Amino acid sequence: MTQQTRPGGVQSVGRALDILELIDQSGGEMALVEISAASGLPMPTIHRLVRTLVDRNYLRQLPDRRYALGSRLIPLGNAALDAFGSRSSAKLAEVVRRLGESANLAAMDGDMLVYVGQAPSPRAMRMFTQLGQHVHPHCRAAGKVLLAQFDDDAVRGILDRVGMPAVTPATIVDPEEFIAQLAEVREQGVAHEFGEMEEGVICLALPVVGGVSQLALSISGPAARMTDELQERAIPVMREVAGELAAQLAG
Repeated sequence: MTQQTRPGGVQSVGRALDILELIDQSGGEMALVEISAASGLPMPTIHRLVRTLVDRNYLRQLPDRRYALGSRLIPLGNAALDAFGSRSSAKLAEVVRRLGESANLAAMDGDMLVYVGQAPSPRAMRMFTQLGQHVHPHCRAAGKVLLAQFDDDAVRGILDRVGMPAVTPATIVDPEEFIAQLAEVREQGVAHEFGEMEEGVICLALPVVGGVSQLALSISGPAARMTDELQERAIPVMREVAGELAAQLAG
């Protein structure tokens, strides 16, 4: 399914981007007939667009005549990740300075969550996140914050496509239970993760509202340090920094 091109947009560019996103969402490779079926575009149009993307190394043709994401996307993705990190690093470091725990910035990329910025805690026992790695959103506080911005049917579609693997005994694996929790996230403006990704770890996240992208700011640490008192103190600090990040990243 393709997205509608906004007035003033270039239809062919939108269609080419749709193809890249469809292939990404399908695991990184597709046949022309699969692209046509998923996009609703005729084969001649798909063939022209794919040929152009192959010529520019945004796609590559495999020996079995399927098409996979190309090498040109790698430096672009790294540059985008670096841009997010460099523009947000000072604000994330401020969160760490004021709260003492690791701070992260995350976004949805397709149906998966990706971390795009991080400032680690100075403590010996601290949480690390691999930047650029795509992870399931249902077991992360940042994922809950971002999924809460979708309607329930859209969330069900995402969960159906990527699944809800049980990472720990505390991981929510029932879609309806998860959607009920998202209603609380929308009401409170904050999401929690209690050992759902890693046992003994608590994470707190809230949205970065008003930026050019849908982002979530989070802190995480061992449960012994992520006390109720710290979480209560963290929320206004994180909201302040999230507002500054939104303005900074939109500039």
